[in-house]
Parts: sequence; structure tokens; C-alpha cells
Amino acid sequence: MASKILLLSFYYPPDLSAGSFRAGALVQALREELGPDVEIEIITTQPNRYHSFIANAVGVEHSENLTIRRIQIPAHRSGIRDQAWAFACFAMNTLKLTYGKRYTLVFSTSSRLMTASLGALVSKRSRCGLYLDIRDIFVDTIRDLLPSRWGRFAASIFSPLERWTINSALRVNLISPGFLPYFAKRYPGRSFAFYTNGVDELFVKTAHTQLLPSSEFCQSRLQIVYAGNIGAGQGLHRIIPELALRLADRVEFHLIGAGSAQKTLVRALEDASVNNVRISAPMKRDQLLRVYQEADILFLHLNDLKAFRRVLPSKLFEYAATNKPIWGGLSGYANRFAKKRINNVALFSPCDVDGAITALEELKLQSTPRLDFVTEFSRATIKKKMAQDIIMASTKKHHKNN
Repeated sequence: MASKILLLSFYYPPDLSAGSFRAGALVQALREELGPDVEIEIITTQPNRYHSFIANAVGVEHSENLTIRRIQIPAHRSGIRDQAWAFACFAMNTLKLTYGKRYTLVFSTSSRLMTASLGALVSKRSRCGLYLDIRDIFVDTIRDLLPSRWGRFAASIFSPLERWTINSALRVNLISPGFLPYFAKRYPGRSFAFYTNGVDELFVKTAHTQLLPSSEFCQSRLQIVYAGNIGAGQGLHRIIPELALRLADRVEFHLIGAGSAQKTLVRALEDASVNNVRISAPMKRDQLLRVYQEADILFLHLNDLKAFRRVLPSKLFEYAATNKPIWGGLSGYANRFAKKRINNVALFSPCDVDGAITALEELKLQSTPRLDFVTEFSRATIKKKMAQDIIMASTKKHHKNN
């Protein structure tokens, strides 16, 4: 059994991000499974996910068999250059903090490959096992997000790094089963785990909350809420301005979040003279839960890019637990998953305004209990199984070394 586990996560509570909540839930599950005999060290950053959200967290936090080290990184606004510099600071400090230390296992959760590669480097230096938690396919995504020439060039640079990183791991978890065709083709013969985001305990408790009767929905314009990142990946600037304008007499949008495409979205709203869209800064989850409870419909959207046909948004699990109608622009695996597993969800092709309006008509404006879904995808249950998988991988490596 492992004696010391290092967990690397660029985001960790109290930061606001799916990666942060995921890492926090996993640590709790590991501590419950391992008990007092194993020491866990976490290296992360001071809260930085959103420039407009500030949370206080101590630099070094100690509790029983748990140490959290939070690295101060430069402020950034989600641009490529400042994110690269922020990660470079995180990586350099992580290498300093881990120099000369011995771990039984390094666990690294990563959406942009870099934290995964950092974990591979630390594990090589410490001569220990590596467990990777892959939350996105960075090589695919960067190829789509950048202009074609630069996208191909970036992919050619990062593809060998991805191969080295994946091949360094004892075990690789893919957060979306939709990732499997990509990884199975590139890494034939390797088996993968599939532990998804799941429904956080805070939202599990809301699954029993009832909405207002459907007759209440007719009294005013429908309140549509979106919560999450406002970046190129979400593509809100490509759907919300025209959609809000065409539905001006029927709906009001409340967008909660921030990101690299927010300025583009605001300009598009101003150019179209849209006045039924409100944007609020990111907020803590207990506040967000109250906003969800006041909403009529929850909205989500991913940009019309090939890479996003493989993903499974964490927001789907969160939304499903609220019992609210869900309206979303999704393609590929996420679309199939939502249609099959979530009741009262109306989907349209990303960036398709006509399709979005048609889908809206399909929604039932009523409470839709999804207790079976919430029970099956409880994050606590998923993380318990994942913790057991991590321990098993660590134990195999330990026996092999001895």
C-alpha cells in the first residue's frame, strides 16, 4: 500500500472549477479509504480560475496526514500567453518543492496536458508510479481552437509530449468515454478507466427540491440561467446574441461566469442592441444553487468544434441534479449521453439558432425528478471507486519495486 501520495492539480478548493471540485472530492475519498496510515501531499495554486473571483487560502495547510501547498502564480485573464506564464511558475515551483522527495505514487489531474506532463516528470524523478486523470484532449482541442496553420503546428509539438506522458503512466483515467476512440487508436493495447465528474454532494441534496407548478411559468419572461466558463470553447458569443434578440419578448438570459471570450460576447451583445442578457461574475456554489432554484431553464453550450464532440461537460451532472429543464447546444458523445440518460433535456446543434428555438419548444416547463441519475452518478460514489483504483495501481507498483 502507498505510504505517500503526491496529488498535482492546477485548481483546488476553494477555487471555482470542475477540476477543483473533482480534486477535492478525490482527496476526501482517498483519506476515507486509506485511513491514517498514508500521507497525502497536494501541490496546487492559490485560487486563480477567474480573475473576478477572489478567495482567500493559506499558502501551506496541514491537517492529519494531509499537506496542501498552494503556489502563488501571476494574475491572468485566460489568455494563452498569461496562462502559459502562470503554468510555468506553477511547474517551476512544483519541481522545487518535490526535489529530493520520494513518493509511492504521483496522481495528476489535467485538462491541458501540461499538469499531466509535469506529473510524469515528477514521477520519473521520484522513481514512482503515475496515475493520470485526463479531463480533455489537449492536442485535439488546440488544433481546433487556433487558426488552421498554427493549430497544426501546435498539435505537432504537443503530440509527442502527450505520447511520452501517457506512456509514463501506470494507469490513465479518461473523464469522458467519448475520449476512448482517440486514445485507443494512439495507444493500442492500453486499458483505460472511466471515472466521470459526477454530481457533487451539494447538488445531490437538491435533487429532492421541487420547482413551482408549470402554471407559474406563464407569468413573465422565462428566466434562462447559464453558469460556467465564458471562453472560446463554450462559444456563447456565437449563439447568445442572436438567440436572445429573437426571443426578446419571451426570455431573459442570466450568464454567470467569466473567461477569454467574455469581451467578445459583450461586444456582440452591444452591437446587436440586446437588452435581455445579464452577465454576473463567478460565484460560490451555495450562491449559485439559489440562482438555479430561481431559474426556469438551465442553459449550456459548447462551440461547434470537432474536438468537443468527444467531451462530457461537468455542467450536465450539476444541472441534472436541480430537477430543472435543460436546454443545450451539444454534439457527439455529450449529445448522445444527455438524450439517453437525462429526462427533460432539449438539445440542438451548437451555434444553430433556429435549432435552439425549435428545441426550446420541446421542453416541459416543470419539475423533473432525476433521482436514479443522481444516485448512479453521485460524485462521492464515483470518487470512492476511483480512490480504490488508485490504491490498487499504487500497490501493484509497490510490489513490483520490491
